Amino acid sequence: MSVVVMQVFVSLLLVAGSLVLFVFTVRQRDFEHADRLALAPLETDDTPKEPEDQCKHSASNTTTP
Repeated sequence: MSVVVMQVFVSLLLVAGSLVLFVFTVRQRDFEHADRLALAPLETDDTPKEPEDQCKHSASNTTTP
């Protein structure tokens, strides 16, 4: 029976520790940092891109009735 009491006591300590760490994290606002990092680019792209032709016409693209 003492094992069950000890198990309950240890689990309550774990829950209390989790709550303390959660409150500490919320107060430090660490959770917003991950959102900002997700929007940041991985590398800067310094090379200019050439505009691509959206509509390329050739004789093979035409249809005949």
